[in-house]
Formats: sequence, C-alpha cells, structure tokens
Amino acid sequence: MPEGSFAVRDPGLQPERTRLAWRRTTLTCTVVAVLAARTALHHGPSAAGVAACALTLLLWLGFLAVAHRRITELAVARPRALDARAATAAALCAGALVLCALVALF
Repeated sequence: MPEGSFAVRDPGLQPERTRLAWRRTTLTCTVVAVLAARTALHHGPSAAGVAACALTLLLWLGFLAVAHRRITELAVARPRALDARAATAAALCAGALVLCALVALF
C-alpha cells in the first residue's frame, strides 16, 4: 500500500466468521465444564470435587462473559479491535479450563 493512502476496509464476512469462532469456542468451553463437573461428581460429591466444579463453573462464566461481550461488539458495521484485557482474560480462562479438564481426566 503506498504511503499516505488510506484503503477502505472491506470486512467481507470476517466479523461473521469471528463471531462464529467465538460461539464455537464458547460451546467447547461449555462441554469441557460439563464433562469436568460430571467427572468430578461421578462417584459422589466430595470437597475436592465440589471445589473443582466451582472453579470450573467460575472459569466458564468468565469466558462466557468475555465471549458474549465480544460477540455483541462484532454485531456493528465497524467493530473495534479486541482489547488486551479481554484477550488476556479469555486466554487465561480457556487455559485454566484446559488444565481443569486434564486434572479431571487423570
């Protein structure tokens, strides 16, 4: 792009694809949370199982809040870029959910 010229952004279907990606990731986090809760409580409730379920639920709700906010922001014609705090929160919640799932499996 030549210096000094401004290209008009043609988003095409990018916001729609990004919104669908957030929905898929949210669905994946939901499945992980449900399976972790099922595994933790399978042999009856214990203090560790209930704590693991509570942590998993908290992480899932955190990711759900970030994803819902981002999906709502993507509904406008010119969505803002994802801010660093939201990206960090989503990455931390998703990573922690992966750790919870691994702990539940082993």
